[in-house]
Order: sequence, then structure tokens, then C-alpha cells
Amino acid sequence: MANYSKVVSVVLFAASLVMAASCTKEASRSTGWEYNNPKNGGFEVVPYKEPITGPGLVFIEGGTFVMGRMSDDPMYEWNNIPRRVTVPSFYMDETEVANIDYVEYLYWLNRVFGTNYPEVYRKALPDTLVWREKLAYNEPLIETYLRHPAYRNYPVVGVSWTQASDYCLWRTDRVNEMLLIKAGILDYDPDQKNENNFNTEAYLAGQYEGLVNKPLRDLNPNGTGERRVRIEDGILLPKYRLPTEAEWEFAAYGLIGNTHFERIVERRIYPWNGTILRTDDKKYYGSFVANFKRGRGDYMGVAGNLNDGAEIPSEVGSYWPNDYGLYNMAGNVSEWVLDIYRPLSYEDVSDFAPFRGNVFKSKVTDAEGYLVPKDSLGRIKYRDVTEEEAAGRFNYRKANNINYLDGDYQSLLDADWAAKNDDPNTTGKMYEYSASSLISDNARVYKGGSWRDPAFFLSPAARRFLDEGKSTNYIGFRCAMGRVGGSTPNRGK
Repeated sequence: MANYSKVVSVVLFAASLVMAASCTKEASRSTGWEYNNPKNGGFEVVPYKEPITGPGLVFIEGGTFVMGRMSDDPMYEWNNIPRRVTVPSFYMDETEVANIDYVEYLYWLNRVFGTNYPEVYRKALPDTLVWREKLAYNEPLIETYLRHPAYRNYPVVGVSWTQASDYCLWRTDRVNEMLLIKAGILDYDPDQKNENNFNTEAYLAGQYEGLVNKPLRDLNPNGTGERRVRIEDGILLPKYRLPTEAEWEFAAYGLIGNTHFERIVERRIYPWNGTILRTDDKKYYGSFVANFKRGRGDYMGVAGNLNDGAEIPSEVGSYWPNDYGLYNMAGNVSEWVLDIYRPLSYEDVSDFAPFRGNVFKSKVTDAEGYLVPKDSLGRIKYRDVTEEEAAGRFNYRKANNINYLDGDYQSLLDADWAAKNDDPNTTGKMYEYSASSLISDNARVYKGGSWRDPAFFLSPAARRFLDEGKSTNYIGFRCAMGRVGGSTPNRGK
């Protein structure tokens, strides 16, 4: 609640700066023309100091670190060869997304789309049947885990990578709508239905109006005197999304707590110092610091003195946070990340903001270059970048770069590099999908150990993968957000 109030107060301050922008006498350094003056054209420059932190997020100061294996590789997978990379500063959820958060999402979908597009709601429902096992009795969890108030603050599971990504986009729109309402620009609109719902991109494109309370003043002498919020005003937040694999691993280690000037005084195997799994906190001395499977048949310990105190996932915010203030970055539930899985990704990806999975897109426009109307769910339409649009570029040549250097035609052993090949299944041929591996262009990475994993998987370097449309009772997720501006708040001020 404190974080929420802080966000609201900062947004109100930002909105007041926008409305008072016409009072400033600041002028352009390159032309000398005064900003925010309707007499000379009304070019607006809003005073701006620091981006706000979205609800639920924690600031993660970026930097360089060695990504990859920090201990032995008993699985002999060799899929996390150590490599130094740099991760830009970003934000990440303090905890995993909880059941109550996801049920709020489901409620909104049913309220807005349930009448005319019930498939939208059904598509978002978690698979509660993931609790079933052929030789175990978990039937009560099918009915209770997602919706019963006793599990309200437990991490949501049974959610696929695709569903988690959709949740992040929905959260972006709800947060930005809240910011505009708290700034007094829009009013509450509980009657949103179908395509008439707040979508950040549709609002910025002028394809959503909403219930306007107090629009901003337009200084353009050729305008109407009123305008909607723009990106330049600094009120709206960037998109919530899943963290990249590098971001998740960097944040999980929390090496900022072991840094003295530019020296990392101790590397870590886990999100805490040392090689043991118990706390040295005198009050709780000897207690486990994570929720994991201690050994064969031991998920919670002995009655009267339970070791981690949880036979299934425990509440979000349990145990001790790491040095970034993040909870359960080892144990409880594994977590989806943004990346496509490849065994050699650590060797191939860029050493700055590493990520595999880019599919570059453009907004759909008509013959005259204007955006086409939004779709039936209120979203701006996108399409893949064409080869003609990418022709002549040095940084990319096509839209889909998922299998670049690992699964594309040129990476096949018998490929003719000079030839053009449009076979969409080169990854399947290279990795012999379903015959000798499950690696495909839909295989997504998940990180961290879970309540049913041994200690080996508690290391942030551990990598596993699953098809983006599948779900389990041990994989959850948390959201992240890229930081705009400098890497450190108010650095040098």
C-alpha cells in the first residue's frame, strides 16, 4: 500500500508539472526558441526528473556479472557455460504473482469480454488439473488452490508461458489506466465492454477515449486547447513483461550485497552467501532459507519441527529476501522467463542485454500509412516485419530471429549458406524434435528451483525448458519492466 501511495503521489506531481508547463521560461539550446509558449508554436517540454516505480516492482540496479554455471554440472548438459555479460537496470516484482492477482485478472476478463467473447476468459484460465498424479491423491487442490482464500497469497501455478505473457500485457494497461485516473485525467469507467476498454497503445494512438475528467492543456495554437496524455509527458509506464533469462539470473544472485566499490568480494551459488541452505539468523538459526525438496520423500520435514514448513508452494513473501529485496528467487516455484531455449544460448547471445526470442513487428497501417482500427478486443494490430522492410539493414534482416545461429538453415550441417531456404521447420530438423529432443521454437526457459526440486536447482544458473503452451504445478512467474533513463536514480545529482 505504501508503494501504491508513492506511485500515485508521484503521478499527481507529474501531472501538475504537465499542466503548469506553460509557465516555464526554458528555451531550446539549439535554436533559442522558448519552450511551452503558444505564441511561437507551443512546442511542449515537461519538467522531468525520475521515472516512477510501478506497483509491486523493485528497482534492480544493473551491471556486469558472470552468467552461467557456478558449480558442478551433474546432468552433463553443458547448457550454461559461464560468460560475462552486462544487464541494464530494470524493475522486477518483489514476489511471484499470487493467486489473488491472477483471479483479479480473470474477473476483469469475464466482466469485459465474458458476454460476447467468453473464449478470452476461458483461454486465460489456469489448468488446475496439473495437480493430478496417477498414484497420489491431490484432488482437493484442484478445487481449492486457485480460488480458496486460504491460498490467496500463494503463487499461481498451472499457467503457461503464453498465459503469463498475456497477464503482463493486461497489467500494463490496468496500471496505466489507474495512473491516468489518479492524475485526474480520466474517470472510472466500470462499463467497459469488448473493444471499448482501456489499452495503453490504443489510447496513445487516439483509438480510445474513455471517460475524460480533465484533459491536459494543448499549447498548439492550431489545436483545440485540450489534449490527451502523450509519451513525452512521462506519466505512463513502459510495458510489464516477463524478465529475460539474464535479468532473472542477475536479480536472483543479488550480488549488489557482495560488492565493495567495483569488486565483488564473494561469488554465489545461491541467492545467499555460502553453500548451506540454512539461515545464520540467530533468531531462526538452522531454519531452511527456501522451500525445496530436502530428500526423497521429504517435502516439509518432521511433524513438530518442520524444516521449510511447506509441503507445496508457500505464500509469496515467505523466507528471507535476497539483497535486492526479492523473495523466493530459489525454491517455492520455478518461474517462466522470456527466452527461447537453446543449449548454447549463453555462447551465442549478445554480451549486452542478452536475449534469444526476438520476433520484430510493426503496427498495421493502411495504404496511406495510417493505423488501421483496433481489433475486436481493443488492441492495436501488429504484423511481422517484412523482408523488404528489413532489406539493407545491418542489425537485422528478417522478423523472426528465434533460431538465429542455432536452428536456422545456415546452422544446419549440410546447409548451403549461399542458398535461400524458406523451410519453417529447420529447428525441428536440427534438433530432431520429438525423436531425440523436445527443443523447438516454442521451447521457453524456466528458472529457479521449486517446492518439488532438490537443492541443485536452487542455483539461479540452472536452466530447464518447457513448451510455451504447457503448464505444471511447480512453475509460476513474476513480471519485470525495463527502466527508462539512467541506470541509477538521480546519479550525479
